[in-house]
Amino acid sequence: MASALTDKLSRLVKQMRGQARITEANVQDMLREVRMALLEADVALPVVRDFIARVKEKALGQEVLGSLKPGQALVGIVNKELAATMGEGVADINLAAQPPAVILMAGLQGAGKTTTTAKLAKHLQEKRKKKVLTVSGDVYRPAAIEQLRTVTAQAGAEWFASGPEQKPREIALAALDYAKKHFFDVLLVDTAGRLAIDEVLMQEIKELHAVLNPVETLFVVDAMQGQDAVNTARAFKEALPLTGIVLTKLDGDSRGGAALSVRQITGAPIKFAGVSEKLDGLEVFDAERHAGRILGMGDIVALVEQVAQGVDMEAAQKLAAKVKSGDGFDLNDFLGQLQQMKQMGGLSSLMDKLPAQLAAKAGQVDMGKAERDIRRKEGIICSMTPHERRRPDIIKATRKKRIAAGAGVQVQEVNRLLNEFDQMRTMMKKMKSGGLMKMMKKMGGMKGMPGMPGMPF
Repeated sequence: MASALTDKLSRLVKQMRGQARITEANVQDMLREVRMALLEADVALPVVRDFIARVKEKALGQEVLGSLKPGQALVGIVNKELAATMGEGVADINLAAQPPAVILMAGLQGAGKTTTTAKLAKHLQEKRKKKVLTVSGDVYRPAAIEQLRTVTAQAGAEWFASGPEQKPREIALAALDYAKKHFFDVLLVDTAGRLAIDEVLMQEIKELHAVLNPVETLFVVDAMQGQDAVNTARAFKEALPLTGIVLTKLDGDSRGGAALSVRQITGAPIKFAGVSEKLDGLEVFDAERHAGRILGMGDIVALVEQVAQGVDMEAAQKLAAKVKSGDGFDLNDFLGQLQQMKQMGGLSSLMDKLPAQLAAKAGQVDMGKAERDIRRKEGIICSMTPHERRRPDIIKATRKKRIAAGAGVQVQEVNRLLNEFDQMRTMMKKMKSGGLMKMMKKMGGMKGMPGMPGMPF
């Protein structure tokens, strides 16, 4: 995420921290570098000018000049102003309305609007415990209606049927009536997108807005569009009273410009960020934490949240009780550890939230290879019989050949997995005295991280 900008700014952060004395000259040098980094990251010019002016005013004030550690104070100012540019703190979604609260999803075709609608449905159900209905008003692309039906089902929400022969206004009113009669808390309306902004699109979505009177009008924009994202956001803001922005594909945005520009250009707060293609890959946007990521400071809070969400504590407690009772650690338990790693969103997703220095060390490990290793080990264990998983000691030469053939790997890979399993089983035996749960709580579920002995890879 915003890797090019992060690289430049994290280098500057190191230089600034080392400054024993702040003068107008070295502030000017630093701001020149920041300005170039922001422009190269595709941040809109008016946003860059405003940002630089604010940092300069505060950097040359007593706040920094009178500080015992002026370099660190300067970093603090840059961090604070980055967060202010993207909006202060967290802008929560507003559901304070007579049910159903209507949320209108707007944006261009290809921005990820339909998938984001399903992600938001999942988020509202799991995090806010709401009963959610989705409907598609995109009558120009029948595939869009079917896509919303599919992803809504995957999200566990309910979908209201619509067809290309209907008018968007009719669809919206019918869905609203259904949502009222069946006591839904939230109605998510996916609207038609175009490849470019046109008058017909704007007129149609204005009419939908007037009919539905939504409590939230969210503009879904592709972060990878850079400067174009800002231009389209501005056009939609002029047509609609936008209440919030959802930035999609933030995990693929190497420049970071959209996140810094779109808030200031439109005046609407960024409420959510799409950070992966999975349906749970939607994060509530926190400007201060995102600023920390851009400056290479990482986002430890998000890392802990991701790990906590991925770790099945009930399963961990069962495993602890099993080991403590003397039943032993078997390959089914080992497989469970591997699968929990996958539930945490993968190693690369975790690395993205580490501070730059730690991420650089972890980056020496090929994350893609590590994730492939996890999948390979999972395949090997799945090629074993239930009896072999419960009694790994019976796996000798003939069984190893059969398992290797079933998993499509060499026998050496099976041997390597069994050796790693033995290491982990030995560690579990040492924890039999009751320290296993303490260890798991301390690790926070960080099983399988590079450099941790006896872990799954």
